[in-house]
Amino acid sequence: MLVGLGTGSTVAYLLPALAARALDLRCIATSPDTEQAARELGLKVESFHGTDAAPRLDIAIDGADQVSPSGWLMKGGGAAHTREKVVAAAADRFVVIVSSDKLVERLTPPVPLELLAYGLAATLRHIGDVMLRDVPRSPDGGVIADYRGDFDDPGELAARLSATVGVVEHGLFPAAMVSDVVVARGEQIEIRNLR
Repeated sequence: MLVGLGTGSTVAYLLPALAARALDLRCIATSPDTEQAARELGLKVESFHGTDAAPRLDIAIDGADQVSPSGWLMKGGGAAHTREKVVAAAADRFVVIVSSDKLVERLTPPVPLELLAYGLAATLRHIGDVMLRDVPRSPDGGVIADYRGDFDDPGELAARLSATVGVVEHGLFPAAMVSDVVVARGEQIEIRNLR
């Protein structure tokens, strides 16, 4: 199988468990940190750059910062949301693993953003209530920021952000992208099938 590996605390637990099973896997990592950790555990990691990379993944596995009842996700606390979204969109199945404290009544700000450095001031003016993060740029050179404005409909905000020139990607993931949400409640596991 070709497996997409997300970034963050959930994946830090996933990688050793995956490596311990000694399966014949090829992996695509969404960040340099995930790639390094996976390689150190003996997992085979391939590049997802260029036209020679496999166009489809069998499955992608990642965590989330917030999960709404409708299945919309907020991701990007670790600033890897652009690559995570690319990998999730390329996968036949996208499985999200969260602890029960990540379940929310509605998604709330901040919404992570990756922005082009070129024309940044103009992009910020168009978006509105944004704060730049004091963090290194993304692996692809993007500036990491957070949209802090209130919103009721994640679909409307996602469409507005996607239509803003200079926004590389935002951290709102639609429910249609997600296959399953695995929720841990102490020792119990609940699996929510979204498609």
